[in-house]
Amino acid sequence: MTEVVGEPEKRVRPAVQVIAAVAVFLAVIGALWAQRVFFPQQQTGSVPASCSKSADRLPARYVSGARLCEALNRPDLPALLGTPREQAETASGTGDWITMAGGTKIASPDATVTLKTYSVKLSASYDRLSVADVEGLMDGARRTTVLGHPAVLYSSPTISIGFSLGGGKASTGPGGTARCLLVSRHPKDDGQGTFEVALWRQDDVLPDDAALERVAEQVLRTVPGWDGG
Repeated sequence: MTEVVGEPEKRVRPAVQVIAAVAVFLAVIGALWAQRVFFPQQQTGSVPASCSKSADRLPARYVSGARLCEALNRPDLPALLGTPREQAETASGTGDWITMAGGTKIASPDATVTLKTYSVKLSASYDRLSVADVEGLMDGARRTTVLGHPAVLYSSPTISIGFSLGGGKASTGPGGTARCLLVSRHPKDDGQGTFEVALWRQDDVLPDDAALERVAEQVLRTVPGWDGG
């Protein structure tokens, strides 16, 4: 049996080393493999999935993947997505580092919740890039606001990951399109951190922007480190 899942590509950052991207990619495969091999009841049981044990390697001054997962995996998430009859099938969070050129390490915690129709990813960035900086790197990006905070809405391709549960072999290829909402942590776009909510569909249909905005508005206000002004 072969499973195929999607994962949005990491947002482009200046001078990010190729080896860091490979390491993150392998970590994604490992996490997805572990969820499906060791926690199959999260996919097929009648009880919504709870957040799996987080592999957090970040100091306490950063929000952890576990806390991001708790904020994202809320009971009303299916309703916010417009699929109220569904429930979380997997939920996980990680907290790790991305190594930039020159050896600088940047905290990069995130959490992902999957349902039958949608997958949602919540991440925090500490790279000191403002929303305006990131907007300049993205084609077709649109400025907006979320809860009064500067934000940018853009599209990102996803990677399709297929693997055989019996043989342990993985393959990759292009997937669908994720819609991403990058929001400044503070009411001013000061480059002091951002949060991002990404939404993509399992059938590769373009996600609903209204659903993405609903999730962002309800989830971000509950995330540790969010500045409500």
